[in-house]
Amino acid sequence: MHTVETVLLVLMLGALTGIAARYVRAIPLPLIQIALGALIAWPQDGLHIAFDPELFLLLFIPPLLFADGWRIPKREFFALAKPILLLAFGLVFITVFGLGYLIHWLIPSIPLTVAFALAAVVSPTDAVAVSAISRNLGMPSKTMHLLEGESLLNDASGLVALKFAVAATLTAGSFSWENAAKDFTWMSVGGLGLGALMGWGFSRGRDMVTRRVGDVAATQMVLLLILLPFASYIMGEYIGVSGILSAVAAGIATNFADLDRSNFISERLQTEGTWSMVEAAFNGAIFLLLGLQLPSIIGETLRGAAHRDVWLLLGYVAAISCALLALRWAWLMLGVRSSLHKAHRQGRMVERPSALLTLATTVAGIRGAVTLAAALSIPTHLANGRVFPERNLLIFLATGTILFTLVLGSIVLPLLLRRIPPVEDTQAQHEERLARTAACQAAIASLALPEDQAQQHSAQWLAQHQEVAGRITQEYRNRIQLLDESGVANTPEAQSDSPEVVHERRLRYLREIELRLHCIQVERNTLYAERQAHRINDEMLRSMVSELDMSEVSLRKRLAVARRAVGLPPLEGH
Repeated sequence: MHTVETVLLVLMLGALTGIAARYVRAIPLPLIQIALGALIAWPQDGLHIAFDPELFLLLFIPPLLFADGWRIPKREFFALAKPILLLAFGLVFITVFGLGYLIHWLIPSIPLTVAFALAAVVSPTDAVAVSAISRNLGMPSKTMHLLEGESLLNDASGLVALKFAVAATLTAGSFSWENAAKDFTWMSVGGLGLGALMGWGFSRGRDMVTRRVGDVAATQMVLLLILLPFASYIMGEYIGVSGILSAVAAGIATNFADLDRSNFISERLQTEGTWSMVEAAFNGAIFLLLGLQLPSIIGETLRGAAHRDVWLLLGYVAAISCALLALRWAWLMLGVRSSLHKAHRQGRMVERPSALLTLATTVAGIRGAVTLAAALSIPTHLANGRVFPERNLLIFLATGTILFTLVLGSIVLPLLLRRIPPVEDTQAQHEERLARTAACQAAIASLALPEDQAQQHSAQWLAQHQEVAGRITQEYRNRIQLLDESGVANTPEAQSDSPEVVHERRLRYLREIELRLHCIQVERNTLYAERQAHRINDEMLRSMVSELDMSEVSLRKRLAVARRAVGLPPLEGH
């Protein structure tokens, strides 16, 4: 099968499995995709793809990590910086050495430097798989931010550690740990600096263009934004720093620059939609490709391991995976928990780091696509031409660890999360109410016409303005009443209302939003009927429907707030 056909097939299967996962909620999407990939590749005449790790790392990893860096809440990321760094770098260091020595002791045929390489391969976690498994299960938000931040950085630290372990194997004794430490610092700091510089440079260039042409070039800017992570990764690898950290830093820098672009609506809408599609397509492709490699990985390992029992190989996988999770649990308890307790006391983390939450965070250390790509990137031969020691076994053990942690997380994580009492982030809700209230109050204040401007208009114009402004002001006041913590505005009259009156007002406001949404749907259906009757053209239809769509998005946000205020659950799919 040609490469183009393969790519199209993988993207199509990724979309279909994403739809299927909506109906089969008991099985996480990554497991469905891995199983499907293995199924279509297992037969002798099945789909077999030559996996190029360097191409894989270039095509799939940079945009996903860029998107994670772009989306992750920066305030929470920096508020939890210490525990994130302890997990992303400290835990990787502990894993490489601790697990490396264990692997060498467990399987003496694997040299120590190769054991370090395997430990480095399995050290990065996969936040994509964690979010897919914990979706709708109630993973505490700050803990999820912690896992996302860890995954953003430990991909780079794990791959850098792998590079040094492979170099130690290839050079056979002439490896210098002092030079390795210097190289690690250069690759990490250089990667972050390069990515931040490229993100800042892109943002400055974008501002120069859009300052002249406005939102007209939105589509072109979105396209350049999609290419930015690839450029950051390629440039980083070219100058010898971490391309992965460069892509992450570019995403974070770009997000900071976006804070000054409130007026560019078209660009913002296109960016959100485009990134959602790219993430869904690439995530699906990653796990499908992992499944497609399973039959060949297992087959090659079993053919080359005639002297080993199959159950012994599976025992190695289980032992390495359990040791990996045990090291993670120990590091969380001994090295990270004090930082989490401090963050909790200071209000930067709502959930208390209990033993159950620590266990859930341990099980959430799922391995994924980066682990497979790292394992397959290990060279086949040493510098002297000899075969790389136990390469097939290393790939098999890494793949087994991915499957072990995925299956364990799919079974155990939902059970743990159900036992963790839900923690309501009252601070976040309070901040949201204050921000929405401030926006409404600013809008009301802007409706007041200054005296010098009022004198420039006729009495009829002023009457019309006051009538319209009064109607809009009343709508904003209704929203403020709903957003207030007590359910009413901070006025003496409102504060004297009974709870029954407050609840009735909330229900009335909820009913108003529902009726407005109903009217929008009727308007939209009518416009499509007008087009089908050839009374308007396609361009006019798209323009008017776009206006209704944007209004509906705004109303549905308000509907969610209104339903929460009256104690109703959110609607499915919103």
